[in-house]
Amino acid sequence: MSELPPDPSADDQPDPLTAFDEIIAEETTRDPDLAVIEAGSRTLRTQGGPPEADIPARPADPEVDKALREVEAELATRWGETKLEPSVARIAALMDVLGEPQRSYPSIHITGTNGKTSTARMIEALLNAFELRTGRYTSPHVQSITERISLDGAPISPERFIETYRDIKPYVEMVDASQDYRLSFFEVLTAMAYAAFADAPVDVAVVEVGMGGSWDATNVIDGDVAVVTPIDLDHTDRLGTTHAAIATEKAGIVKQDATVILAQQPVEAAQVLLKKAVEVDATVAREGLEFGVVDRQVAVGGQLLTLRGLGGEYREVYLPLHGAHQAHNAAVALAAVEAFFGVGAQRPDPLDVDTVRKAFAAVASPGRLEVVRRSPTVVLDAAHNPAGARAAAEAIGEAFQFSRLIGVVGASGDKNVRELLEAFEPVFAEVVVTQNSSHRAMDADELAGIAVEVFGEERVQVEPRLPDALEAAITLAEEEGEFAGGGVLVTGSVITVGEARLLLGRG
Repeated sequence: MSELPPDPSADDQPDPLTAFDEIIAEETTRDPDLAVIEAGSRTLRTQGGPPEADIPARPADPEVDKALREVEAELATRWGETKLEPSVARIAALMDVLGEPQRSYPSIHITGTNGKTSTARMIEALLNAFELRTGRYTSPHVQSITERISLDGAPISPERFIETYRDIKPYVEMVDASQDYRLSFFEVLTAMAYAAFADAPVDVAVVEVGMGGSWDATNVIDGDVAVVTPIDLDHTDRLGTTHAAIATEKAGIVKQDATVILAQQPVEAAQVLLKKAVEVDATVAREGLEFGVVDRQVAVGGQLLTLRGLGGEYREVYLPLHGAHQAHNAAVALAAVEAFFGVGAQRPDPLDVDTVRKAFAAVASPGRLEVVRRSPTVVLDAAHNPAGARAAAEAIGEAFQFSRLIGVVGASGDKNVRELLEAFEPVFAEVVVTQNSSHRAMDADELAGIAVEVFGEERVQVEPRLPDALEAAITLAEEEGEFAGGGVLVTGSVITVGEARLLLGRG
């Protein structure tokens, strides 16, 4: 593990330009059919320890807490986030009666399968560092519903959340009465975010889709910059069973004359996204071609990066998050902010590197390989699909030197649980299967049946209650002795991670 920061002039340091050339060489060995699509598109080219996560606790004032619970209860009577009617008609009607608040500020719109929230947080940190007032809307929340709506990098207060809900409630009820279906939980929250951002007011909104893109409730904005993080197979019952089908839905956020920032994608997904960019005359910047990760070194509490942006190279960027996937998220976030400021198009110069360094050093992403306890070390990661699990498994092996890692897994019943467990099988010595409090949670015994097929009976323990599962896993990790280096990874669902975080004294 390297110390932070390493000497960039050392003889054994790799040449960043050579490394980036290698990235380009690898990326261009793609399907030749892409060349036809790309010929019609414009591209952008130009010649410490982790911070404390911003997860709010319940309000200390009993009256505020009571009012917030009443709002949460009212929202809970609406369709949940997994029940969808693929249309933006209801949210568009609500925006109309609210006076189109989402059109009062420019937006950066983010879709993809994995990495959306971390990328949104990085974009927000960069914009804040350049003294812009931001609104960020992400989902789902880890512990508190107020996390979903942030102003200037911090969740809005419970009082403001309650006030925003009460302000738009009459208009929500008016739209409910005029539609075939009531507005959903997610649609109301989206409207609250857009209204709160307009009221602030913000200089720019950073908006993460809930699911898909074309018919997602967030898609009533016209994002000046559209970001597509890596696409993989998830929500296949709603978005499609192939990368191309999923990309078709997600391409819906790409608007006329926008700038599109593409993370590395499967070839068939890239084809769809680039074709959409051609259709709407959007400008495209692609990871591995116009921007990317030049160099990455593991460092204390995170990693040290050299990033190639749209306007040049940014060296010695410390990111207090673990894993190659977070380095790629950082490259995407940087390119998105450069595009927002016109770097590579209107202006040739890169962003101020010291400001970029300051921003990335302040990034936190709760529940993403987050250490919440020592002796033994307990790490939380919200991986809930196979792609996320593979990234987490690779990252935890790189960032932590556990002699024995115990997994605590509580997953949702609508996920590809077998492949998720298979991704973790090489790194878990044993696994404790459990379930969270959500109605979507897979029954612990059902999950155990799959786990036994993947891990073998002797490596699986069943504890239906999450507190018991955490206690069992910590006990197993301690069996080798105080200084043996055992650890625990809690994963499988954002809800599992959020509940574990509370049980372990965070928030």
